[in-house]
Amino acid sequence: MSKFERDTSVSEIDAGVFEGHVSRDWWIVFWPNGGFLAAMLVKAMSAAVDDRTRAPRSLTIHYTAAPAEGAVRITTAIERAGGSLTTVSARMEQAGRLIALAIGAFSRDRIAAIEFSEAPAPDVPDPEHVPLMPRLRNLPPFTHQWEISPAIGTTPLSGGKGAALTGGWIRPLDPQPIDAALVAQLTDAWVPAVFVRLTEPNAVPTIDLTIHFRADLPLPADYVLVTFESRLSQGGFIEEDGAIWSRDGRLVAHSRQLALLQALSHD
Repeated sequence: MSKFERDTSVSEIDAGVFEGHVSRDWWIVFWPNGGFLAAMLVKAMSAAVDDRTRAPRSLTIHYTAAPAEGAVRITTAIERAGGSLTTVSARMEQAGRLIALAIGAFSRDRIAAIEFSEAPAPDVPDPEHVPLMPRLRNLPPFTHQWEISPAIGTTPLSGGKGAALTGGWIRPLDPQPIDAALVAQLTDAWVPAVFVRLTEPNAVPTIDLTIHFRADLPLPADYVLVTFESRLSQGGFIEEDGAIWSRDGRLVAHSRQLALLQALSHD
């Protein structure tokens, strides 16, 4: 079992109620990474649906507060179970405090009226030919859980004036199949795209995150190629659009999140 699998595991303690543990190994400065919490929510919601033929198709999470290290409780509810699609909601709480609200759609495969793909993967070298990002001691614990090879965009914190676009190859340090929980984590695992435009680090806490799962999962353990881009920063908020491709160029998922981006105080 990989470290990611262990650390995002949840156990059912009552009907539809699950417990997980927030580990500091997935911390980003002051709080845990939002994708880490998303992975736990996916696992709890999948267990609540309890139907292997109904895979996650859409997940939206609103983050209301940052949890401390320790236990969290996830309470799920099947809002509707139709002939082929189940809608499930989840509340993550810690000591009675609401941490996140989520709603997801789980569905069987459908017969498509038409199929096409106009979302090709970026043309970059294979991960074996892209240098790994060094693991610097002063980076947050979360960054030490990954092998990261930047291949798209300019250097973060360079104060660039071009597109707020970044990406490259990424995989967990421990071999881990590319399942729905890992995909949820990966949508929030890369350095924020806006860092290309900044000159110093800034907290970018997620307000909401929506993920659309577009490939049959799981896939074998391997690198995935990711891109993240922001187009508007205004009023202290910024959006970020993400995409994840398998090594062979299949679109695995795309995502959008709204995050806070407030001016740093130097008082």
